[in-house]
Amino acid sequence: MGEEVAAAGAAVEKVVHTYPLIRHTDMSEEMRVEAIELSVTACEKFSQNNELAARMVKESMDKKFGPAFHVVVGESYGFEITYECTTICYMYFGGNQAICIWKCS
Repeated sequence: MGEEVAAAGAAVEKVVHTYPLIRHTDMSEEMRVEAIELSVTACEKFSQNNELAARMVKESMDKKFGPAFHVVVGESYGFEITYECTTICYMYFGGNQAICIWKCS
């Protein structure tokens, strides 16, 4: 009985995932793996600066898969975009930080 009261009175802890959570993607396997690895690396390297993280991902994707990639990194945003088929990836990393990568030329 004492354990139940202690458990009920404990503060609720927020769970922060340390792996990327893919919300939507239609990228090929190779492109998706590259986008995920780049996003995780950029978000860990530039944890306090979303603009630099987005720039790092964009420049790397442009070099490997051709120009005209766009990247948005941040929290609490919505979007409606036009993109080339098989070139979008929308994911979360580190809890509520969202990353959207797409190609539009």
